[in-house]
Amino acid sequence: MRARTHSVLAASVVLALSVGPLTAPAFAAPSASVAAHATDRPTDGLDRKALRAAIDGVPNQHATAALVRVGSTDGGWRGKAGVRDLASGRPAHPHARFRAGSVTKVVTAATVLRLAAEDRIDLDAPVQGYLPDLFTPDFEEPISVRQLLNHTSGIKAGDGLGKDFPELYAHRFDTLTPQQVAASAIAKGPEEFAPGTQQRYGNISYTFLGLLIEKVTGRSYAAEATRLVLRPAGMRHTYFPGTDPRIRGPHNRGYQAVEQPDGTVKLVDVTEWNHADRWAAGDMISTVADLERLLTELFEGRIVPQPELEEMFTTPAGVPGATRSAGLERQEVGGEVFWGKSGSRYGYSAVIGGTRDLSRILVYSVNATDAKSAEANPVVGAITAAALK
Repeated sequence: MRARTHSVLAASVVLALSVGPLTAPAFAAPSASVAAHATDRPTDGLDRKALRAAIDGVPNQHATAALVRVGSTDGGWRGKAGVRDLASGRPAHPHARFRAGSVTKVVTAATVLRLAAEDRIDLDAPVQGYLPDLFTPDFEEPISVRQLLNHTSGIKAGDGLGKDFPELYAHRFDTLTPQQVAASAIAKGPEEFAPGTQQRYGNISYTFLGLLIEKVTGRSYAAEATRLVLRPAGMRHTYFPGTDPRIRGPHNRGYQAVEQPDGTVKLVDVTEWNHADRWAAGDMISTVADLERLLTELFEGRIVPQPELEEMFTTPAGVPGATRSAGLERQEVGGEVFWGKSGSRYGYSAVIGGTRDLSRILVYSVNATDAKSAEANPVVGAITAAALK
């Protein structure tokens, strides 16, 4: 599976089964030997040897820890490898919390759809009508809530706290509010394209969805997402940190490989980081067990009722090349259709996904040292290839 870029590959357990080499120099792994750990179940079509091999080399130059859950109709596999932190070399925590990145969008979409099922949000209504104080008269074309959900809104990206890792790292404890991000997007003028005519993945539509949730409920995004999604799914170890840069509870530290002027590579600890500007688009902290619960409860219809659930398995008609639905992405591998979502923050890469009938699922958290790179990460690729055999 290819590592996600800033705008592409935000999904899926299935994106690419061919993995190219990563051109980052290696670093010396901690001296402590940390073997992969797994629990086996009866024969069920899973290639356990390949799954173990995918994470046996961790920690390495590509990742410092990996937690993996693979499920099939008749059984499943769980694997753990790597270290909790490079300084101590302690084995990775099997129940670690991590930054789930854009997997947050699955929760945001489900929250909106729950409110739609309660007739509190009309998916066909223009968001300008819900948030009139945010939009200027320049936005003449109506942008429906559904178009925010499936990334066809055309709203331009909002501002961030930097353009590259050094700049972002320098501002990692600063706060950029979702309201500021939304205002900066509107200040850039009308849409990049007519709403509903193209699909372009990004965070900004989900920032507006978070503001929409708050407007129609009168409660915070975190409170409503917890009430409507996290609690029904049994996600007891998942939360939204807001401006708190820490990961509360057990966690494996995240690192970013940074090339130095002399050509060597230094691993920079990026565990503490204020990601408040990612908010409803990518600021959730979770565990692999909780994300597995989210996937199964959601796909089995116990969070979002019909017919609203169909929005999560429907790509927009008449939009060339559209693969994204409300919160998910559709990919086809070997004749099977998979639906999923990936996410990344510096130091952390995560995925949830599977077939709609849950005959095959994949959930992982990889402490990738290149989590925001456009290059393919070999550990992520090996996990995905082994899981989908």
